[in-house]
Amino acid sequence: MERPPATLLIACGALASEARTVLQQDGLRHVTLSCLPAKLHNTPALIPDLLRQKIRENRSAYTDILVLYGDCGTGGKIDEVLAEEGASRIAGAHCYEFYSGSNDFDRLAEEEPGTFYLTDFLVRHFDRLVWQGLGLDSHPELLSSYFGNYSRLVYLAQLPSDDSIGQAKQAARRLGLDFVLKETGLGKIDDFLSSVRVPKVTRGYL
Repeated sequence: MERPPATLLIACGALASEARTVLQQDGLRHVTLSCLPAKLHNTPALIPDLLRQKIRENRSAYTDILVLYGDCGTGGKIDEVLAEEGASRIAGAHCYEFYSGSNDFDRLAEEEPGTFYLTDFLVRHFDRLVWQGLGLDSHPELLSSYFGNYSRLVYLAQLPSDDSIGQAKQAARRLGLDFVLKETGLGKIDDFLSSVRVPKVTRGYL
């Protein structure tokens, strides 16, 4: 049987575990996952050019190139790059939106504008990225400056466990915020990758 077209999935490093889970569950062996560093969210202006570089480095080896990034604070620059380079991305301004879905995210934001969001990745790395990243480990007096206008923490849980929920609740307590759990699953990533899904029976394809 003829091999299916090869697809490259370029993802934010913060989404690597979730993307890998979907690829494995759906048997998408013809999709190669390549990630840019998660820390680029601290310098979003760098993301578009690095995406362009990654696309051009791999264009000749793949039939399709998909991108697992939201706009991520780039002011439309990611979409400009993808339009120029012939690649496409998942819909949504950021991972919070495409995990929860646009309608649900809008509802959450309207319900309580002062909401701080965590994903599975941010729960796992809360100390490094949030507590230490904002300098709260050495300057706890800054807590009210950073979070004084927030009232709740919403954990958008992709693959929740008792441990991750416990960690998210602890994060909410440390920030002095009410805790809300919303289980999102991985359906939006799964839907995005449906365009490259092939039959599970692939005789002669290794």
